[in-house]
Amino acid sequence: MNCIETRDLCKRYGNALRVSHLNLRVPEGSVYGFLGPNGAGKSTTLKMILGLVRPTAGQIRVLGKPMDGAHRLGVLRQVGSLIESPSYYGHLTGEENLRIVQTLRGLPQRQVGEVLGIVRLEGQKDKPVAHYSLGMKQRLGLAQALLGYPRLLILDEPTNGLDPAGIQEMRQLICSLPGRFGMTVVVSSHLLSEIDQMADQVAIIREGEMVFQDSLEALHSRSRHHLALRTSDNPAARTLLKERAVPCGEEEGYLILPLLTDQDAGRLTRFLARNRVGVIRLEERQKSLEEIFLELTGKEESL
Repeated sequence: MNCIETRDLCKRYGNALRVSHLNLRVPEGSVYGFLGPNGAGKSTTLKMILGLVRPTAGQIRVLGKPMDGAHRLGVLRQVGSLIESPSYYGHLTGEENLRIVQTLRGLPQRQVGEVLGIVRLEGQKDKPVAHYSLGMKQRLGLAQALLGYPRLLILDEPTNGLDPAGIQEMRQLICSLPGRFGMTVVVSSHLLSEIDQMADQVAIIREGEMVFQDSLEALHSRSRHHLALRTSDNPAARTLLKERAVPCGEEEGYLILPLLTDQDAGRLTRFLARNRVGVIRLEERQKSLEEIFLELTGKEESL
């Protein structure tokens, strides 16, 4: 079962189409990484899924139910979220902030202590939130989202502004949730390196359009090894390679070949030399995930 499904989801602001015909599929029990450059439409999409923004067109199903007036409140009781920055009363303690949410939602009082333990804030529960560090405020926001132990947790840039230690701590917390509580977690980010260490399913959007959606393993498979060949006469080399049925592309002055064994690579260079094509350079390459991300989202876009 998919916890979230959207069909042709669109959002238009004036003449600008911020989200365009988006078809998300979030498998149950996964950590789903929602990636894209800043301004790609990630937060707008998540707000539409939560019913905070009305879609211009398209359909949304969450936990098997359509997100319409008849089902919205029932669905949201099973969903926790942290969108943009956490909300809190600065003059109240961390525990008092959680008690307000727990009371409003009619949840058992014991859950306040439980979620404080999950996010490792039990030692700071009596401190006013105004005196919390940014990382502690983020963890408090996550604790609020965890109240009620939702089936689905949606986190928008949860590591934004954190130091390396805070990022690692937040990452460990997120990775533990599906196994400990059976939650499905959707995490948005503009940093591929972060999602690479958390998610098992990935979607990448650019300017509101989906450019990739599959497992993290499938994204890694795009970084296969290949050979880059530079010769004294690339057009002639391409003709000769075609005669030998060797697939060949071209990129920035290099001929791009599939990975060959050492023996086959040696035969190929000797074949080119016999036909008066000099081999200037032959190197093995592998695209990094960051390079793949840039290709999918456009090199001119800022990460």
